[in-house]
This record gives sequence, C-alpha cells and structure tokens, in this order.
Amino acid sequence: MSKKTIFRGAATALITPLTPAGVDYEALGKLIDWQIEQGIDALVIAGTTGEGATLTYDEHQEVIRYSVERAAGRVPIIAGSGSNDTSRAITLSRFSCEAGADALLVVTPYYNKATQKGLIAMYNAIADAVDKPIILYNVPSRTGVGIEPRTYLALAEHPNIVAIKEANGNISKIVETARLVGDKLDIYSGNDDQVVPILSMGGSGVISVLSNVMPAQTHQMCQRFFDGDLAGAAKMQMEYLPLINALFSEVNPIPVKAAMAAMGWCENYLRMPLTRMEPEHWEKLKTIMQAHKLI
Repeated sequence: MSKKTIFRGAATALITPLTPAGVDYEALGKLIDWQIEQGIDALVIAGTTGEGATLTYDEHQEVIRYSVERAAGRVPIIAGSGSNDTSRAITLSRFSCEAGADALLVVTPYYNKATQKGLIAMYNAIADAVDKPIILYNVPSRTGVGIEPRTYLALAEHPNIVAIKEANGNISKIVETARLVGDKLDIYSGNDDQVVPILSMGGSGVISVLSNVMPAQTHQMCQRFFDGDLAGAAKMQMEYLPLINALFSEVNPIPVKAAMAAMGWCENYLRMPLTRMEPEHWEKLKTIMQAHKLI
C-alpha cells in the first residue's frame, strides 16, 4: 500500500440520477445508502460514470457536498474534480476538500491534451493547491492522452499524489508502472474486466462501473483475492465478464444508466450528447441481468 492509502477493495464510480429538471437528490441519497449497506469500500462522485462532464459547475459542487453529507463518514467519498482547464480543476478540487471529500479523482486533460511535461506540471499544480490525497485517472480512450509509467514515477514524489486509477487497458504498461512506482502509489483497476489481473500485480482494488449494479459481489471479488482465495476471485472475474462486456457495449454510462433504471434506482435519463441505449444492445444487457437475477 502507498504512503496514504484511501481505500482497499471496490469503489463504485457512482451514477448521478438525473431528470429533465436536474439532479434527483432523493434517488442519489438512496443509492449511496444502498451501496454502503451492500459493503462497498468507497464511492466516487461525479466522475465519468457520474456524468461530471455535463453537470453544471453548481450541480457538480452540490452533488459532491450532498454525497459527503449523506455518507456521513461511513465510507470514503472521492470527488471527481478533474478538468481540461487546470484553474477549474484547482477550484473544484479546493471546494471538494472544503466540503469534506476524503480524496480527489483527477482525470487527464481532455481535448487540449498535454505532453508528459504538461501532465506533470498540471498534476503538481493541483496537488500543491489542496490538502487531500489525489488519485491520478488515466483513461486515454476518452481523453486522448495517456500517462506514461515514468511520468507516474515523477508524480509519485508529490506527497498528495498517492494513487492511480488505471484504465489504459494495456497490461504490459501497467506491469511497467507497478515495477517503477513500487509502494509509492496504489494502483486501482479502472476496467472491470481487469480487476483480478491488476490485483495480482499488487493492485489495491478497483474503481468500478459493475459495482453500480453489483456492489456486494464486486467487493467480494476483491476480498477473496486479499484473503488468498485467488481461484475464487478469478472465477468471479470470469463469471461476471459477459455482464461487464454488456455494460460497456456502448459508451459508459449509457448502459449502466439503463441497467440502474431497470432496477428501479433512477430514470433512464442522460444529458446530451449521451442518448439512450440502442434497443438491440439493451436486449442483450437485459438478458444477462435477468440471468443474474438483477431484474
């Protein structure tokens, strides 16, 4: 574990229940309570799955503040506070700290991208501005820029940078990162189909989309690994793979929003440019959810 481990196990990258009128805070509160009751280890608020990119700035702040208040210290709350505008990321990160978030999830800058030098400058500027631990979020398929293993090593020198959410999909690069950073940074899988492989490389858990619909099971998959039941953890990873694939059959969070609506947790409402799941994809997801008795 790193110099300041935030959580060990499964954190849900939580959806944000929305309606045409705005954020459905009643539904959000019920979701937070259910996730915690199911044994989830932490919650990520207003990240990619939480549609942070299309929340207004006021909504983004209020969703974080509300979630901290509702969780009431029962699990760590990790605020999605990244942006392609470093000054905005600093402002939102400072607000999240003041609101009581336990940690920050800061994505690489999208659209304008950055060089590796630019990533180091940006992350150090944000880390200098706050007093809470930061998880670096690497998802090049969405942002167009990736963090290289040696860049992680450089960023690990900052005392407030403590972990990685790694969603680059490249196991070889993740192995290289683990070799370089050692225990300086915790590594969390950012892909649900790679939880056990990353745990086997010394990873600390997963920041998960799957755990929106299966919080107890996603926690248990990690716990089995930590308890030494590698075969049991691997069996769960393989058992849930068809569901994981269906949850990513369209861009996240389109499928998981449809799944959570079918389970009765929220409306199936997304902000444009996201639109509802295509019927043929939904039929496949629905069939798999029925097989797991989720609906």
